[in-house]
Amino acid sequence: MARLARRHLTGFMTQNAQNAQIALVIGGTGKSGRRVAEKLSARGLPVRVGSRHGEPAFDWSQPDTWAAALEGVDRVYVTYYPDLAFPGAAEQVGEFSEVAVASGARRLVLLSGRGEEAAEVSEDNLKASGADWTVVRASWFNQNFNESFFLEPVLAGEIALPTADAVEAFVDVDDIADVVVAALTDDKHIGKTYELSGPRLLSFSDVADELSKATGREIAYISVSNEDYRAVLRENDLPEEFADLFTMILDGRNAHLAHGVEEALGRKPKDFADFAREAAATGVWNV
Repeated sequence: MARLARRHLTGFMTQNAQNAQIALVIGGTGKSGRRVAEKLSARGLPVRVGSRHGEPAFDWSQPDTWAAALEGVDRVYVTYYPDLAFPGAAEQVGEFSEVAVASGARRLVLLSGRGEEAAEVSEDNLKASGADWTVVRASWFNQNFNESFFLEPVLAGEIALPTADAVEAFVDVDDIADVVVAALTDDKHIGKTYELSGPRLLSFSDVADELSKATGREIAYISVSNEDYRAVLRENDLPEEFADLFTMILDGRNAHLAHGVEEALGRKPKDFADFAREAAATGVWNV
C-alpha cells in the first residue's frame, strides 16, 4: 500500500510544498483532533483536517488518498480509528509515516494508547520512518462521558460496564490537545514519549458519583460481565473488540498516575470533577 501511495505522491510534490507550514490533523473532527485543529488555528497556523469527508479526503483504508492530504504539509497529528490495538493498525501507521516523511512532513506526533502493547508496535513503526517524532500516550478520556459512547448511559442515569471496582486515571482531552500542540510547534519535544493521566485514580463508581454531583441527579454505576457487555455491543452493531479495552482497566496496568502533562506543559492536569462541572454547565446532560 505504501508503494501505491508514493506513486500518487509524485504528482503532488512541488518546491512550495517543501517549505509549507500546514499542519495535517488526522481525525480533525474527533475529540482530540478538533481541539488540536482549533488551538493551532488560534496560533495562526494553517490547518488541514484529515477525514473521509475532508477536502481533500483522507481515509486510512485508502492509501491513494494519503498523498493529496499531505500536499504542502510539514507536520502531522496522527490519530488512528478505531484504535491502535486493532489488527492492521501498526502496518498502516508505518506505511503512512514513510509516505509523510517522503513528502516533507517530518514532524509526526502520534496519539498512542497508554498500557497498550499493540500500540507500541505502531509507535515503533512511526519512529522507523525517520520522522522527528513525539508519542503522546493516553487512555480513558473525560470526554467519553459527554461527547462519546458514555453520553447516552449518563443521560439514562445508568452506566453499565465490565469494570468492577478497578480504577483509571481519566485524562481530559483539552490536556491532550495542549500537549499535542506543544509537540507540533516546539522542537524541544522531538524524541519524547509523554504518558498522560489526570491527577487522581477513579473507579467508574467514583465517576458516577462525580457526575451525580455535577448534574444534580442520581447516576448509577452497575458492574456487568464481559460476556453481557459483548452481547450489548453485538446488538448495537459495534465491534466486540471494544470489550477488550476494558481488560486494561481490570488488570491494573494503568492504575497509577502519569506525569506527562506536567513534563510537557509545566502545569497540573485537569481533575475529573472540574471537567464534570464545566460539562454540566453546557446542558449536555440535561434531561
